[in-house]
Formats: sequence, C-alpha cells, structure tokens
Amino acid sequence: MSSTRNLLTGLAVAALTTFSGASTMAQEALKIGAYPANPPWEFKNEAGDFEGFEVDIINEIATRLGTTTEIDGLDFRALFVATASGRVDAVISSLTITDERLEAQSFTQPYFSGALGVGTKKDAGISSIDDIKGKRIGSIATSFPENWLKERQDELGYKAYSSYDTTANMLTDLRSGRIEAAVNDIVSLRYAFAQPQMDMLQVSAEIPTGDKFAIMLPKDSEHLQAFNDAISAMKEDGTMASLYEKWLGVAPAAGSVTVKPLPIPTSAD
Repeated sequence: MSSTRNLLTGLAVAALTTFSGASTMAQEALKIGAYPANPPWEFKNEAGDFEGFEVDIINEIATRLGTTTEIDGLDFRALFVATASGRVDAVISSLTITDERLEAQSFTQPYFSGALGVGTKKDAGISSIDDIKGKRIGSIATSFPENWLKERQDELGYKAYSSYDTTANMLTDLRSGRIEAAVNDIVSLRYAFAQPQMDMLQVSAEIPTGDKFAIMLPKDSEHLQAFNDAISAMKEDGTMASLYEKWLGVAPAAGSVTVKPLPIPTSAD
C-alpha cells in the first residue's frame, strides 16, 4: 500500500511539474522583429510603441496562443539574419513569400496579395512602368521590389538604380530629385503620400505582381503550425477582415487570401 501511495504521489508531482513548466512556457513573450518605418503595416507611434496591420495580427496570434509579444525594430536586411540566427521567433514587415526565401526561412499562410507601385513627383511625366526607361529609380535593399527590378533591368531599361536602407531616405531622395521614381509596395506608398509633407508625390503606376505577404519564421520553427492555425481561425471568425478594413480602409475581396484559410506554403505559388 505504501509503495502504491508513493508511486501515485510521485506521478502527481511529476504531472504538476510538467503542467507548471508548460504554463511558464506559455507565458514567455514571443520575440518579434519588425521594420519600424513601414506604415500601415508596422510603425512606431509618438509614444514609441508599435502599431499597424501586421502588429495587430501578431498580437492577436499571441493572445490566441496565451502569450504576448516583444517587438524589436530592425533594419530590413537584419530581419533575415534575426530569423536565421534564432534571435527572434518571427518577423513582420510586409514580407513576400518567395521560393528563394523558403529555402532558408519558413512562412505562415499569406494574408495579403499585393502589387507594386511607382512613386514619382506629380509632374514627372511617368504613367506606366514603361516610362521608367532612362530614369533614375530606387527601392529598399533586399526587398521584393528590388529583386523584381533587378531581374528585369534589361527589359525596363532604367538609367540607374539606388538601394536604400530605409523608406524615409528613399522618399527624401525622390522629393529632392536624386531619383525620379521609387518602386515599393503600393499600399505603403499610398499611405506615405497621404501625409501633408508628401503632397507633391503620387503613385503614378501600379504593377500587378500577385506577391503574397506573410509572417516569416526560422526554418521549420516549432511555432509555425500554431501561428498558421491561429491565422486560419482569424480568417474564419472575421478578425482578419476587420483588421484589413481598419488599416487599409476597404473590406477585403471575397475569396481573397485575406479571408480564405490556407495551408503552410511550400512554394511561392
């Protein structure tokens, strides 16, 4: 009887210890990396706190997983180093799923399908992507737009290309005339040009690309499936659509990747 009682006591203690460990683990904040000047996706407000569409998404995921987030601002190129090294649990920054990135990183299902925009001065005489021929253009270093432009350099025939670490520096050069066109995510450009100090700039052309934005994690992250399941649930219960409308000003299209639950991607298609 004594042996049985001791065994049961030991099992109870072990179970309590295991449960306590899981509870403690669940309380650990998720370490998130984000490019801090990328509105409306993510940016710092006047109080120095992160806001934005993807900030709301990652915070909602954390809530559904029983934890919180700690978001650190990183240079865009540093986001990839941070995931590769395991410094962060995930990164957000309007990141496009590509086959090349999938070789070294993992992505959740997408929640936005976008297009590129060509930002110019209003009197630049540019109305299509063909008009950047012979022009000085720029984009963000290591970004999808930069890769898109470099892959088509001969076809597009632009005169010179400048690579920028920050959107602010790129738009400063656009305003000053150092570059004649800035190519970036069209939503980000429209958001920036709506600001009073940017009223001389406009999106002069749209480039449909079908690139899909998602959360990037270290390759085969232990959090990947849980993140993806949370995003599916957010799509199913309308949370994702509400966040989309809150930050982008319109409702997502029926059947779009914003509202349709999807599996973890294994390719960019």
